[in-house]
Amino acid sequence: MHYQFPHNFWWGSASSAPQTEGDSLNGGKSATIWDHWFSQQPSRFHQQIGPAETSGFYRHWREDIALLKQLNHNSFRTSLSWARLIPDGSGAVNPQAVSFYNQLIDELLAQGITPFINLFHFDMPLVMQQAGGWENREVVNAYARYADHCFQLFGDRVKHWFTFNEPIVPVEGGYLYDFHYPNVVDFRRAATVAYHTMLAHALAVKNYRQRQQGGEIGIILNLTPSYARSEHPADKQAANIADLMFNRSFLDPALRGSYPPELLTLLKRHQQLPLCQPGDSELLAAGVVDLLGINYYQPRRIKCRDSLVNPDSPFMPEWFFDHYEMPGRKMNPYRGWEIYEPGIYDILTLLRENYGNPRCFISENGMGVENEQRFAQHGQIQDDYRIEFVREHLQWLHRGIAEGSNCLGYHMWTFIDNWSWCNAYKNRYGFVQLDLASQQRSIKKSGEWFARTAAENGFPVNIFP
Repeated sequence: MHYQFPHNFWWGSASSAPQTEGDSLNGGKSATIWDHWFSQQPSRFHQQIGPAETSGFYRHWREDIALLKQLNHNSFRTSLSWARLIPDGSGAVNPQAVSFYNQLIDELLAQGITPFINLFHFDMPLVMQQAGGWENREVVNAYARYADHCFQLFGDRVKHWFTFNEPIVPVEGGYLYDFHYPNVVDFRRAATVAYHTMLAHALAVKNYRQRQQGGEIGIILNLTPSYARSEHPADKQAANIADLMFNRSFLDPALRGSYPPELLTLLKRHQQLPLCQPGDSELLAAGVVDLLGINYYQPRRIKCRDSLVNPDSPFMPEWFFDHYEMPGRKMNPYRGWEIYEPGIYDILTLLRENYGNPRCFISENGMGVENEQRFAQHGQIQDDYRIEFVREHLQWLHRGIAEGSNCLGYHMWTFIDNWSWCNAYKNRYGFVQLDLASQQRSIKKSGEWFARTAAENGFPVNIFP
């Protein structure tokens, strides 16, 4: 007996330009906020490893695509670098970048691998951030022009586009919790960044549809289900507010073209709404996606607050809830995240029952582990823990599809061990091990398992690994 997946199911993995390309200040590329922040505060980066070289994809792309083929990928997601393609953010296109991305796309297609291309993965060009970043509507317009250049240059071959990956992360990291540049703690500015990001998304969607290139455009959201500690009304309301702020703040405009009224009422009550302009509502309504990418890693456990809010503290989401550590939870101790496989099923069920069952796919799911070299035997990482992680999530994904969810594929994070923001290479996620010193690539046990699974479009029940 097999867990068999639908015909033409997308098997693959995901990556991003800033985390894999390297050559971050070469090839005509300008600095991003990561290059700048690392130059200013290298101590905030694990082992002081910055974004300069990352995984060398800019130089090793042909070799890496051959490995994707060996892993039986039929699809692969990466991102384009705005700072590489348009170094000053809004002016001339860099011919070296056009050549690189053309070669990359053409080679993927030549190997039978469908390119899924994302336009923005946390890597704001520094010149755009210096102009105000997503707080400035001129940057929103510059992004829309960048996106349109991408459609014009590559849209004849790329048929699966995504405007943003996890757009809430720059909001949380850069404007609430101080783990991304520009390290601001200000909810109203965070709300403005979130709002303008969705306006930028909608402009890109509108531009793409006007070109009529025969493809589809979507967005990739990290959906983290909010589970209440108990059925007590206070716990349930706390979980509802967490869901409004962290999930529905992007999910509703992406799938419904508007924001949840309950969220708007809450923010208005606390004077945290961003400024709106005439025409914004119509623009947002035009940004409803063709395809939703779902990044799922962990659940969010929520309980009501047990203490009063400090009235002098900055307004934060945690004014309305506390995080709850569920007893007996399964953990990935290296990343500090709970492993809860049914969450992937719960997301699909929510989308089917409340959002019209949109076309979607799992665009990221993965397990980062520290010091994986200790699991090496005969020159190969024996990452049985990763095989188990993927297999158990796929079982719940299979159940969701069997019940009617319109999920079209599964992409693992990630293909090759990659640089991860402030964590650098602390936790490894890849199907392929990267030796940073030699740049040698070697397939882990999980990569071999995934290649078999993709080839068979499924895997046997109760046989591991």
